[in-house]
Amino acid sequence: MSVDRTESLERRVNELDGVGAPGRLWRGLTGSVAVGLAALAAVVAVASVVSDEGGPGAASVIWHAVGAVSALVVQAVLVDRRRGGAAGIAGLGVLAIAGTVLWTCWWS
Repeated sequence: MSVDRTESLERRVNELDGVGAPGRLWRGLTGSVAVGLAALAAVVAVASVVSDEGGPGAASVIWHAVGAVSALVVQAVLVDRRRGGAAGIAGLGVLAIAGTVLWTCWWS
């Protein structure tokens, strides 16, 4: 007589395995920072175009755009698709990119 040893493969597709509330909070925070940096880049680009006196300048627009794209790529490819320490370190990368753009283009 044979015994059925099959396991059910049913699983909720929208849940990440093993990601608790702190992981979701971290992903949400870093994702918000990445999207905020993208919005800031758009505002700087528009200000540069519509300003009568030159606005922020081409270098500032380029640095904001490069920073925003970099932060969004790191967020989408590394933070949102990894778990554990790898996602945490990649999230620090998003914050470092945003901090670098803000420091070099706004505060220094």
